[in-house]
Amino acid sequence: MDRYRNRLIDPLLDEVMAAQSAVMLVGPRAAGKTTTAIRRSTTVVRLDRAAEAGAFIADPDAALRGLAEPVLIDEWQEVPGVLGAVKRSVDEDPRPGRFVITGSVRGDLSGETWPGTGRVVRITLQGMSMREQIGRTSGSAFFDRIVEDAPVETPADPPDLRGYIELALRSGFPSALSQEPTAREGWLESYVDQLITRDAVELGQLRDPAKLRRYVDAAAVNAAGFVSEQTILDATGLDRRTAGAYERLLSDLFVLEAIPAWSSNRLQRLVRGPKRYFVDPGLVAAVLRADVDTVMRDSDLLGRLIDTFVLSQLRAEQAVTRCRPVFHHLREQQGRHEIDLVAEIRGRRVIACEIKASASPSRSDARHLAWLRDKIDDRFVLGVVFHTGPSVFTLDERIVAVPIASLWA
Repeated sequence: MDRYRNRLIDPLLDEVMAAQSAVMLVGPRAAGKTTTAIRRSTTVVRLDRAAEAGAFIADPDAALRGLAEPVLIDEWQEVPGVLGAVKRSVDEDPRPGRFVITGSVRGDLSGETWPGTGRVVRITLQGMSMREQIGRTSGSAFFDRIVEDAPVETPADPPDLRGYIELALRSGFPSALSQEPTAREGWLESYVDQLITRDAVELGQLRDPAKLRRYVDAAAVNAAGFVSEQTILDATGLDRRTAGAYERLLSDLFVLEAIPAWSSNRLQRLVRGPKRYFVDPGLVAAVLRADVDTVMRDSDLLGRLIDTFVLSQLRAEQAVTRCRPVFHHLREQQGRHEIDLVAEIRGRRVIACEIKASASPSRSDARHLAWLRDKIDDRFVLGVVFHTGPSVFTLDERIVAVPIASLWA
């Protein structure tokens, strides 16, 4: 058996199970949810196996009764009625640590499902971050260190630009990480194909995989960037209703995330539309059939993948970050000022981040952060320019340049 790699959410999951009757662990397919949950379970019910699902389809209450607890209910979306049975069981016996529920679909996807309001805590498990891959899961999350004014560590042996692209294309899916590059590319391409031809169809929300493929292609080309709805429609030939349905579908499958625009009553003329990110940069490369050399020759794609990679590292910490950051982007109309990531923390204070595929950022790379600092003043905690060089250094008042690898240093 492969050695288990500790996940950032492990302590949180243990804490929740000690206090709550049921916890729902959700996230992208193949992110490691089952592997993490099975370590905390006595009985495992795999609802994606017809033989095990049959009893739960026929009578979920009876099927749950008498199982040795904690019970892992894996891939709940295959038999949505199981959630109602869990609800009724928890109502009768609210002891903590009875059920762990895993799934690759958001719990409130349809009216048939039970979101577990007041009875279950939902935790999202993302793909493996670099901290998890190298075994550094202890210690504070990056944004907590910023809020606590702790020093940002300089990485001992940071990658160069090509090294960062190699890390990004390696992806964070555990099954992909264990494979050689050629096999990994095939695995990621197969993941995308199954997403379009199997996962979406099984949810009963897709009639034309070819149209969804066009939407996925357009989303990959425009990944990590602000793009108007009309641009997507023109690129795909889809109508507004269909494109919106596909975006919601990919979001429900934890593949695509729309980062909302940030707003403030101190600023006017801000764009309201979201930026769309794939949850894993390896998926962007798989959709576009891009390898490291392809990315290195395409500056636009290079920037998008570095941006996606950095956000994937921060997103993996989000559930365990004490300052509870909510992620946004900022763009002024006509693009005069644009900031890649605005993390709003407790008390509506702000940590603003720019992400640069450059080893030597200058003060000009921080000009948008300085503009925001001057506009919101007391709410501005720090501006961070993530870069591909080796050093941490000050760029301006309350603005620092930070190597991307400091996220796992």
